[in-house]
Amino acid sequence: MSSENLNGSLETSFQNTIATVQFGHPASNSFPRQLLDQLTAEINSLSRNENVSVIILKSEGEKTFCSGASFDELLKVEDEEQGTEFFSGFAHLLNAMRNCNKIIIGRVQGKAVGGGVGIIAACDYVFATPQSDIKLSELAIGIGPFVIEPAVSRKIGKTAMTEMTLAAHEWKSADWAFQKGLYSVLKDIRDLDADVESFARKLSSYNPEALQEMKKIIWENTENWESLLFERAAITGKLVLSDFSRNALLQFKK
Repeated sequence: MSSENLNGSLETSFQNTIATVQFGHPASNSFPRQLLDQLTAEINSLSRNENVSVIILKSEGEKTFCSGASFDELLKVEDEEQGTEFFSGFAHLLNAMRNCNKIIIGRVQGKAVGGGVGIIAACDYVFATPQSDIKLSELAIGIGPFVIEPAVSRKIGKTAMTEMTLAAHEWKSADWAFQKGLYSVLKDIRDLDADVESFARKLSSYNPEALQEMKKIIWENTENWESLLFERAAITGKLVLSDFSRNALLQFKK
């Protein structure tokens, strides 16, 4: 199935019991709310699909995995309710990935910023390339990585998350992300797809019930995210209305 419009594209393909979900957007694979909702719905649908045992999550192009939230939509936010609603999109997606009873393999071919880092952190196993640098730039635009923080901290630890957050203008290398545990494997881009597919095939050969039980264990003690992420979305939704944030977003778009 596929959908494509000004809000981006989403396509899912199947090979035996492996589902590959690819998202894309002309603006560096950023996420407007509609695309976030589509991806969330697709993850939930695949979780219920008894013919699927493994999910590969990837994005279009070669340079950027995901640049986070759509700046165009952020600039259209007019009140706290709209702001909270927009950032709740990331909360819904991270919870869908967490609750999905299928193992999610991330295929990261390039850079990731903000919400893109959160999506990577919500994957269960991640293949990346040496070009897959990361950055949490939220403080630079007057907000913070509040919604994605639990996912990022869970993967790389609070200290590394703090380092990334406070150095909001600084890219962290793919090797740094690998050393901190965000990436499971670093591969040359020429080998990326073959290695992702090989790993997915191996996983799909295992007992599906065992994989589902393992998924529950992987995500133990995150049940409070059902409320926590939405509380964080409200914080972000308020801050994005500030003059600081508005001016910063306009500068970034120039």
